[in-house]
Amino acid sequence: MPALITGANGQLGLELRKLLPDAIATDSAELDITDAAAVQRYDWSGVDAIYNSAAFTDVDGAETQADLADRVNHLGAANLAEAARAHHIPLIHLSTDYVFDGTATEPYPVDAPLNPQSQYGKTKATGEQAVAQAPQHYIIRTSWLYGDGNNFVRTMLRLGRERNELTVVNDQRGRPTSALDLAQALVHLVRHKAPYGTYHFSNAGSVISWAEFAAAIFQIAKIDCKVTPITTAEYLKGKTGIAPRPAYGALDLASIEAVGITPPDWHDSLADYIRAELSKPA
Repeated sequence: MPALITGANGQLGLELRKLLPDAIATDSAELDITDAAAVQRYDWSGVDAIYNSAAFTDVDGAETQADLADRVNHLGAANLAEAARAHHIPLIHLSTDYVFDGTATEPYPVDAPLNPQSQYGKTKATGEQAVAQAPQHYIIRTSWLYGDGNNFVRTMLRLGRERNELTVVNDQRGRPTSALDLAQALVHLVRHKAPYGTYHFSNAGSVISWAEFAAAIFQIAKIDCKVTPITTAEYLKGKTGIAPRPAYGALDLASIEAVGITPPDWHDSLADYIRAELSKPA
């Protein structure tokens, strides 16, 4: 029986589709997860797993569109959890380091208390709580995701070619995550029948700042662009409508390693991604 992927046109959804070519790929037009009646009416009889990669991910937009973010990230997740419970289907749900407050100095373990500071983080935290009501659930928190779509790496590659110098925040720290590596981990969890529960997945390696991430991108791509580190306060000066970001969002990977998944080092996965990007026709 096939899996069903929500948010199938997003960065993670596209990678899942490559790994699961027989999956039912849906977006909001095909299955509106915020519509409880539509989710209840859906024919779940042939589905053996639900990969929920649908999300409202506009972190700043969630500050002014909190109701919409809640409908997708919380109520949509709750609707899928009810379907998973009713039809005895495993639900694989993506969450984020934004459910934490960002005050840690060591990577967050899976049982760290939730204390989101942004509307986006709050909707993802309540979404987690809803998903946890489904007996067969996987909640996977991740961070700094990049893949086939708009993301930090592509933005830096573009801006680095256009400018000689960029200012990038250096007091927000975490680890990047390749959407391909994340998708492979999710499929592994299901295929190997890992214990249900909450997991953390990002790429492994050193915890870095966004400025260090940008510098690594330019070094790998051989782009001559200087990165000037600035503080978050300097970045925010004169700006409004910017949601708070975790100052520290690194995730402890012991949970995912315990089920036989070894996340690749972020620098190796980033180099593979950049090589693929640079090989595309102009």
